Amino acid sequence: MALGLPKISPLLSGKETMPQTSVVFSTILRPSCSAQVQPGMGERGGGASSSGDLIFQDGRLISGSLEALMEHLVPTVDYYPDRTYIFTFLLSSRVLMPPHDLLARVGHICLEQRQQLEAGSDKVKAKLKSFSAKIVQLLKEWTEAFPYDFQDEKTMAELKAITHRVTQCDEESGTVKKAIGQMMQGLLLSLAARGQLQELREKLRLPAVDKGPVLKAKPPATQKDILGVCCDALVLAQQLTHIELERLSSIQPEDLMQIISHMDSRDKHRCRGDLTKTYSLEAYDNWFNCLSMLVATEVCRVVKKKHRTRMLEFFIDVARECFNIGNFNSMMAIISGMNLSPVARLKKTWSKVKTAKFDVLEHHMDPSSNFCNYRTALQGATQRSQTANSSREKIVIPVFNLFIKDIYFLHKIHTNHLPNGHINFKKFWEISRQIHEFMTWTHVECPFEKDKKIQSYLLTAPIYSEEALFIASFESEGPENHMEKDNWKTLRTTVLNRA
Repeated sequence: MALGLPKISPLLSGKETMPQTSVVFSTILRPSCSAQVQPGMGERGGGASSSGDLIFQDGRLISGSLEALMEHLVPTVDYYPDRTYIFTFLLSSRVLMPPHDLLARVGHICLEQRQQLEAGSDKVKAKLKSFSAKIVQLLKEWTEAFPYDFQDEKTMAELKAITHRVTQCDEESGTVKKAIGQMMQGLLLSLAARGQLQELREKLRLPAVDKGPVLKAKPPATQKDILGVCCDALVLAQQLTHIELERLSSIQPEDLMQIISHMDSRDKHRCRGDLTKTYSLEAYDNWFNCLSMLVATEVCRVVKKKHRTRMLEFFIDVARECFNIGNFNSMMAIISGMNLSPVARLKKTWSKVKTAKFDVLEHHMDPSSNFCNYRTALQGATQRSQTANSSREKIVIPVFNLFIKDIYFLHKIHTNHLPNGHINFKKFWEISRQIHEFMTWTHVECPFEKDKKIQSYLLTAPIYSEEALFIASFESEGPENHMEKDNWKTLRTTVLNRA
């Protein structure tokens, strides 16, 4: 019955706007069941070519010096970087340097290019205007994709310095100035929304932890349980999906990249422990843990075996509905809750459960071959989402802990720098592809009607501590072996002494 499930623990513009291309990663390596990038990532092989300090393979940039990569980011009169490159480099560069340092370097490159244009004699004003529009477009894409980079005073100061210089290149028409104004207005709105979110975070608290039963103290007859609030498995799965998508919507690409920054202890300036950048991830991880503990609490606190059996079967149905929706994270949390020791040891209760459905769920979440069955199901949900016509079919909520582990191992297995000193950009393409795909899932609008009563229960119902879960479990079904008897004796003594 028990699975090798993820450990329940805390986490490690105007007339001259540029034409846009969607961020497409279809030509980059697709994930397999192993979820690992193929060996040789970053090594120069067949079809490789060079352009200065940049190395291309089959038309895809795979490595380059940091200086060349930065220059490749900055537009010229005749060139504008592909949007996939802009997103990938801006996302991955924070592993190599703080955003304000990158923006300062971009400003320096822009200044050099402006000086070169001014030194020319052919259509200087027209070229400066075109160049300025492209620079503003790059800054616009930056502020829209990663607005929270500009919470930092240094980054905002660099942005203002660059926009001031760019405005001087087109003082006559005012087109560039107008575009900059619109960009800054959008950025300030995003930062204001971030500030409101942080205020809300301070008010939010985890569900209260119930100390649980005190030795044979039955719960009051009027005490509400989940079945008293919602007895429809599909409806509960839909409300869980609501909660998942609401929490996912607060996660930003740079939050996910921050995980890598915290891992990399070689550069101390990247291990700031900036809670504002990881709070969303920690809150989402905590939600998984709370849901697992809530499931265990709902099962263990039921006194009658018949009712416990019904509760287990209900959660199995909820997990199955979550799977059908594409909400794999809630499904995994529910299964994890039912596999916690206080629940898994209730053999008499489980003997009455129709476990055929549960066996199917366990098959999907079989950890062998690096959760290959789950990854196949996830790939199917992803393909359904890509061709979907309705929001319901677009829902993909991956098992978050497994997604984070994939990013972690991708970072650890492949180095940032190649032996020739180049940045291993092929590695960052793959990390960026996975993060971008994740972000598309977070932007799906939940199609289900919201039930505040059910959500309030899911988010605020008291949950038992681990100790309380074991006490309730042993009171329901007594210890069966010497180890359980010793544990039960220790628990009784601890509770009585505390009382």
